[in-house]
Amino acid sequence: MRIEELREHLCSVYPDLCPLFSVEFGDGTLTVPADRLFSAAQDMRDLGFDLLGMLTAVDRGETFELVYRVRSREMSAAIFLKTEVPRDEPRIPSLVPLWPAADWQEREVYDMFGIVFEGHPDLRRILLPDDWEGYPLRKDYADERIIRRPDYI
Repeated sequence: MRIEELREHLCSVYPDLCPLFSVEFGDGTLTVPADRLFSAAQDMRDLGFDLLGMLTAVDRGETFELVYRVRSREMSAAIFLKTEVPRDEPRIPSLVPLWPAADWQEREVYDMFGIVFEGHPDLRRILLPDDWEGYPLRKDYADERIIRRPDYI
């Protein structure tokens, strides 16, 4: 299925999500508010997006952007599902009930950015020691052992 056909299908089934759909780099992108992430993800899974291939976060300053890439084997299509959470209270529902592959990926994002995935079955650090302080991939992370390049100060 071509991405344009997928967009038409999504717009016919979910007209309220249609304005949130765009095409970037050959894949569709669905950007949803944080309070609609779980229902949008559930809709995507019900439409046949059976694989969660990637989850990451981007520190945008005032917010964190979460980026999920889901694939449909049947349609040979992929979609980026994006949302934002506020920096001061970074919380979002876990997608482990929909895609078990989210388990370790959510733990990694929690470990590096401090984003809490509510309802996660085992949310704890996965890469760093349990007593590590801070979240290294945040732009405001400080560690006296880090030597900053002048262009990043």
